Amino acid sequence: MMSVFSENAPKNVKVHYAFRIYDFNGDDMIDEEDLRNVISRLIGTEKQLSEENTQKLIDNTNPVFQIFQEADLDDDKMLSYAEFEHVISKAPDFV
Repeated sequence: MMSVFSENAPKNVKVHYAFRIYDFNGDDMIDEEDLRNVISRLIGTEKQLSEENTQKLIDNTNPVFQIFQEADLDDDKMLSYAEFEHVISKAPDFV
């Protein structure tokens, strides 16, 4: 797994693993449930956001999640692998 993050790993392999990291429920889509997991893990177990604050983060009020909204090309409130790959390819510092 660590070789995936080396400089020598192909970009498509890195994108694949990055997608898998965010797809917590394994449904091949990054959706609101996955975003809630990301938020929960970033905050940690000592602090928890209220449901209202978590929803505010997801609902286009945070620049990180605005990227999610822009990447959702078909407006289904989920990112497919193709949508994720498309938005990641625009991030020069991803590699």
